[in-house]
Formats: sequence, C-alpha cells, structure tokens
Amino acid sequence: MRLKFIFESLTLCAVLNETPTSRKLMKTLPAESVIHTWGEEVYFTVPVKTPLEGDAQQVVDPGTVCFWVEGSSLAIPFGPTPVSKADECRLVTRVNILGQLEGDPNLLKSVREGERIRVELAD
Repeated sequence: MRLKFIFESLTLCAVLNETPTSRKLMKTLPAESVIHTWGEEVYFTVPVKTPLEGDAQQVVDPGTVCFWVEGSSLAIPFGPTPVSKADECRLVTRVNILGQLEGDPNLLKSVREGERIRVELAD
C-alpha cells in the first residue's frame, strides 16, 4: 500500500505496512487537512478512530508514518521534538506505526504550520 502526501510545497510518498490502522486509513482516502508542526514533526488530523496497537512506539526513525490515537492524527517526525532526548524522534505519546516515507524525510523542513495537505492513494 502506498500513500501520496500532497503538501503546498512538495509531494512525498510512503509505503504502508498491513496494520489495522493503515487499513482503516485507506478506507477514508482521499482526505484533506491542515498541517501542524511540533519541533521537527508534522502532524494533521484524519477521519480515523482506532485504539493503540500492541506494537505502538514512542521513539521512531525519521520519516516513520505514525498514527497518534489521542489526536486522531497522522504524525511524521523527521528530527527531534520538544520531548526528544538528543537527536531522537520522540513523539508525545506512543503511536501506531503505519509505514515509512520514501526519500529524504528532511524535505519536511520546508512544510509550514497552517499549510493544507491532501492524502490520497498513490499509483
């Protein structure tokens, strides 16, 4: 499964794992939202409600596509956040792991708070 994230300033794709949350997400696409930033993380709400999965994590690799259960949001960290220790990508809580961006996650540095985003299935 592949997703396309269409930001105002760039387009990135991601490969998703087969998880209960990723299957729920795919059923809601296409979806549009507004970007929020938190340190070196972008996140945005999506129309998905789901519980925390058993393999949820709080510290992930840069470019990991995550689902933040409490915020009903996709989160993509690309560097440290305000709760990180050193250079790790630490999210505010444990998150469901959905997949990984293709390409360089540092491209997300160009994305700004308040930008619009469209998420859709990729070819």
